[in-house]
Amino acid sequence: MIRDNNNEGGDKERRASALTRLDSADVLTHLKACQGLAAEHARTAFREYLKTLDEALNHEIDRAKTDKEAREYNEVQRLLRQSRAELERYFCGYLSEGFVKFKKGELHTRIGSETEGELSLVNNEDLEETIAISSITQRADAYFAEPLWALNQRFAVLNGGDHVTESSNPAAPVQFCESLRKALKLVPLDQKSKHLAYKIYDDQLLGSVAKISEDINQYLQGQGVLPHLKYTIPSGAAPASALQGDSDMVASDVMVNMPAPESMPDPSLPPEEYQASLLQAIRGLQNELVAGATAPLPANGVVVSSNDLLAALQSLQGAGGQPVDSATLGSNLVALDVGQIQARLHAQLQENDKDGAMKKNDMQTIDLVGMLFEYMLNDENLPDSIKALLSYLHTPFLKIAFIDPGFFEQAEHPARVLLNNLAEAGASWVANDGTAQYDMYNKIKNVVHRILNEFENDVKMITELLLEFSSYTKNIIRRQELMEKRATEKAQGEEKLREVKLRVNDEISERTEGKELPSAVLLFLLQPWSDFLSFALLRYGEKSDRWLKALAIADELLWCIEPKDLEADKSRQMESHDELVAAIESGFETIGYDQAKGRKLVEALSSLMKLAMQSKKAEPAPAPMRDKLERIAAEKAGTTDVRHENCSPEEEQMVDSLKMIEFGTWFEFDGGKRLKVAWYNARTSHYMLVDQMGKRVDMMSGLVLARQMISGKAKIISGSSKPFFERALENIFQKLNEKAEANGKLGGENEPE
Repeated sequence: MIRDNNNEGGDKERRASALTRLDSADVLTHLKACQGLAAEHARTAFREYLKTLDEALNHEIDRAKTDKEAREYNEVQRLLRQSRAELERYFCGYLSEGFVKFKKGELHTRIGSETEGELSLVNNEDLEETIAISSITQRADAYFAEPLWALNQRFAVLNGGDHVTESSNPAAPVQFCESLRKALKLVPLDQKSKHLAYKIYDDQLLGSVAKISEDINQYLQGQGVLPHLKYTIPSGAAPASALQGDSDMVASDVMVNMPAPESMPDPSLPPEEYQASLLQAIRGLQNELVAGATAPLPANGVVVSSNDLLAALQSLQGAGGQPVDSATLGSNLVALDVGQIQARLHAQLQENDKDGAMKKNDMQTIDLVGMLFEYMLNDENLPDSIKALLSYLHTPFLKIAFIDPGFFEQAEHPARVLLNNLAEAGASWVANDGTAQYDMYNKIKNVVHRILNEFENDVKMITELLLEFSSYTKNIIRRQELMEKRATEKAQGEEKLREVKLRVNDEISERTEGKELPSAVLLFLLQPWSDFLSFALLRYGEKSDRWLKALAIADELLWCIEPKDLEADKSRQMESHDELVAAIESGFETIGYDQAKGRKLVEALSSLMKLAMQSKKAEPAPAPMRDKLERIAAEKAGTTDVRHENCSPEEEQMVDSLKMIEFGTWFEFDGGKRLKVAWYNARTSHYMLVDQMGKRVDMMSGLVLARQMISGKAKIISGSSKPFFERALENIFQKLNEKAEANGKLGGENEPE
């Protein structure tokens, strides 16, 4: 609520002005400036952090009790030193990416969010890491409550007035901690080293947050974004998100009270405890939102019992109250509307002469199941056909919620796990282009069909279906993982060969660029000798005598075909001739080069060397021939990176962004086809894409993938490793929390002056 004691009628106008005065160009300019400030400080601080961590490792090495412990710390220190530049790049990259996500409204960072709940398991090491980082974050949040609160308010203005919390603030401590956690994945750290790394960062983070929050607040304040913002401790009587004016201020001099929304339970809690806390928070918000809203008793004083509700739901189970046969659940199925289902429930109760007031708990259960399925219908992970199919489970799952209260409270409840598995299988093996791997659509359809037609009140049937479906999908997962592993190993071998060819092509290019060379020399270097160099590098490595000698032969040949004036040089040419010819013939024999072609090429090279001994220079290769030979060599080697191709700044930026994606990321291409990044070669910027069976489909360059993204022909499916049900509960909590805040603001504005 914004008030001006001198102009009470201008509240709404001034509030609108505060939120709409920034156009999209201004917002983008401010976000880029803030991103730059954060990146600059983060880079400097991260270098200091690595230096401090290195010193701490030295200390641990000195005080190690055993040689083994000292060697382990030494190895960690070596890896960290070796990866310094890459660690810094990844850390700053993840931090900068947060500003991009903020602009898109996609920033909702939670510690370890991509690993929590994976296969419904979190190992002890991951849990300890999450708890450690959460402690660091909470300490920083508490220590800098005032400047971080001010940042949240100012970023809310850049966010079009939408509420910003620490998880959605791109400069909050959680962003730094999560960026560090992701960056440290580049180095295999044991638990002791990881604990030391976080301990050092805990000591440093406060200084980083202080400087960055101060600079960004000063910048935004200087740009007129809430320039007179004042921090006050919230009082019990103040409405959430209240904005109160001061009589001594002009219109923009605003004092803002801290909002007091319901906080998200700590995800680092043990799964069962976290689920219980989350459900408790949702129930609390439901109570707050529906306080006093329970329908009054009708004239006949009837209260609808749970048994009455179950009887009505049993009548409704199916589509529109009719039995559902297998053919009805076809690929063109239309999703059921949750609101219409609830309306039909009310109509069914009337038909059964059981219409009346509902108990508050029953109303909340109906609403909660409705919100669960509404989230499912809006989940972009799920193909539309699966959304439609699973929407038919609304009524039977509402029955389960009434029959067994543990449905919401127990993370391992069979019905919850079954819904998780059905959703995950649909997302993994059914695509929006109408295809389904492993006959998965029909498998899911059979489960839905059996529930609709056979489930009455015995949850044991759900357990049996869960066991059958899980057994089927586990076999698929094993086969898919094996197929992906084989495809990855094959791709890694191909990419290693590609890297070798790129290296050889670069070595030859360095030696020929800017020089006028005869056709025979170019043909020799760009074709058979490039093959021999590739063989030597692949077989023996870049430090081997074979590789170095093969390069030396190329260098010596280029020297020998140039006319010389000094007698000493001419003598060396004569001495080198026979050795070079013998070495070249040996190389041709090693790679199995065609004997006739080899003899002809050796004779031509020998003639060129003898011509040079006579102080005569051979004719250079015609330009068209040289271009053709170099083009063939480049195509054979493949392109190294986007620097060698014509690409726009937007494409370069997208290529850099794609380097941040993790293995397992799904893309959806034109027509709804889904492919997953199973492996990525950072040196050649190639992505191995597999289909939903784990079969390799493409080895796509980063530039090609970037162009598809920019043109809208491909998009990343923003998935999560958390189970469907947990994601849904978190979404429900956020929606209810936002609604509670909005109601609080509305109530505050309507208070009498």
